[in-house]
Amino acid sequence: MGTARLRSCLCTEESLHAPELLGWADRIRSAWDRTHSGLPVLPHRKVWEWIFIIQALSERGVLREGCRGLGFGVGQDPLAALFASQGCEILATDIGQAADAHWAATDQHASGPAQLNQDGICDPSVFDRAVTFREVDMRDIPSDLHGFDFTWSACAFEHLGSLAAGQEFILRQMDCLRPGGYAVHTTEFNVGSNTRTVGVGDTVLYRRRDLDYLVKALRSLGHAVDIDYETGTSPADLHVDHPPWSGPHLKIQLGRYVATSMALIIEKGPSGRTRPWRPNPAWRAHRLGQRIRFGALRAVETATSRGQ
Repeated sequence: MGTARLRSCLCTEESLHAPELLGWADRIRSAWDRTHSGLPVLPHRKVWEWIFIIQALSERGVLREGCRGLGFGVGQDPLAALFASQGCEILATDIGQAADAHWAATDQHASGPAQLNQDGICDPSVFDRAVTFREVDMRDIPSDLHGFDFTWSACAFEHLGSLAAGQEFILRQMDCLRPGGYAVHTTEFNVGSNTRTVGVGDTVLYRRRDLDYLVKALRSLGHAVDIDYETGTSPADLHVDHPPWSGPHLKIQLGRYVATSMALIIEKGPSGRTRPWRPNPAWRAHRLGQRIRFGALRAVETATSRGQ
């Protein structure tokens, strides 16, 4: 990667070990190295998601005093605290605990700001001034959330019930940004198939064709996206981790599919808009209650969580 600007891409060992990302990994070490091992950065896709989001926003000049950020489905990740420590004003959001009982039971749900700085990444006095929390359903974004310099989420929009719901979220959340603002979101990517996938359920898996369609829709609405589907060739990239998760964790087995993380970086155009937009016809069929022919019509066939 060197000094090249990040663009939308898949999780790979090369990108994980880029010097600029490793610097951020050390900055949030307390969030992923809670045993204080001092070991090098873990070959883990969740760590990659966090530091990729940070670096993408840093490169684009929005992690600084006076910038406003909006996080969706934040769970208990360290990003709100890190962004606050850089001088940003942050609104962190998550769905209400009653509606999100599964994530609450696995300690992956935020019910208030205190859970967002549990690793001590931001000075508490700075954090208290800079970060506020609000319950927000990603499927029904309030219209008063607008004018932000950046938005983000870390593996959240694949949990909205269907491929269509996640795609609609990405398009609708662009309304929260000022013109020229940036959205950086990670999600599940189906590495092994561009035909069959999990299209409906608690966790869906996006294929290349699904993301290509989303990118086309974003560009047609005046937004900018550059995307790269290189999957990596190192031993860690070729390894597929299985429960109970014991090896490199860049690619994992989810039911019958192999998945990794995908990051999308979107710049809102000067006249960028949400409408007019029409869902992919196959996804529209699901919205009418018809069967989607994307493979499994159920949740991922093995236990999974946003922390995988």
